[in-house]
Amino acid sequence: MADQELYPLQIQHQLVPRIWGGQRLPELFGAGDAAVVNPSEPSQPIGEAWLVYEQNVVLNGIWAGQSLASVTQQLGPQLIGTRSFAHYGVDFPLLIKFLDVNQNISIQVHPDDAYAHTREADSGFHGKTEAWYILDTRPGATIIHGLLEATTPRIFADALANDACETMLRFVGVRKDDTILVPAGTIHAINAGVLLYEVQQKSDLTYRVYDYGRQDTKTGQPRELHIDKALDVIDFSRATFMPQDPYPIEPDGSRVRLTTCPFFTLERWNLTAARGVAWEVNPATLEILTVIEGSVTLEWGGGSLPLAYGASVVLPAQLGACHLASPAPARVLRVFIPG
Repeated sequence: MADQELYPLQIQHQLVPRIWGGQRLPELFGAGDAAVVNPSEPSQPIGEAWLVYEQNVVLNGIWAGQSLASVTQQLGPQLIGTRSFAHYGVDFPLLIKFLDVNQNISIQVHPDDAYAHTREADSGFHGKTEAWYILDTRPGATIIHGLLEATTPRIFADALANDACETMLRFVGVRKDDTILVPAGTIHAINAGVLLYEVQQKSDLTYRVYDYGRQDTKTGQPRELHIDKALDVIDFSRATFMPQDPYPIEPDGSRVRLTTCPFFTLERWNLTAARGVAWEVNPATLEILTVIEGSVTLEWGGGSLPLAYGASVVLPAQLGACHLASPAPARVLRVFIPG
């Protein structure tokens, strides 16, 4: 495919039922435009909106109707960039979500690449390092992030057996615009009253260690725990919570780096009618833009695309020069794979 035929891929989101979810995401996005994974009851709680995932469908242009995985297979590094291609091959590497947490999520942990690619190879998933950007909270909202102090698997397993694991965990208050990085191996949870954006490696490998005695809505049995695997992957040596302090890229604060790790960098761009953003996509990496406030227009060499709240687009690595403009204050989150 010639470079000039590349264009930003607008992605259809999927609404995903979760036992701990609410009804904010259908209200925000409109259920009519979304595919719902495993639908059952119309009033089921929706915990996640998967905005960008390899099985989501492209909405615009010549690739409309094809999955992002299919387009990735056809375009390879033209789409995902040379960095991801060198590490993962022809595989879309990231997953972008909104989460509406109406009840406490289970206390859980995710594996790293080494564990996922060996013990969970049949899943097709990578490890899971993730980051959260808090969009809204109820007063007093908290998360769980890591251990209060270093410990051992045996001591932690004893605490689980005695329903005392929460006494060993770090509870952290959160508010709008906070950013939290959650490396693989970090035991964690999101507690009730949080709406957030999540960027993560492409993975749905979650090992629950505690779930408040909740029952599966289909079977009526307690939801499955994965304690043995969790004890394999929890980092018991680390008990440090490191707040992610925004780093201004531009002196006026119009571009801010929120967090970075080997798998992704997350930035927030603030636009006004008088101040847009112009840049060039690096051929080494794809980019993903998500509108979290207001609306914007994305322009590139081949055209323009209006983007409303919650819209996500994938910018191919070889797209070239781009420009974002907005008639009113707007905010956009930008993700790319760092060198």
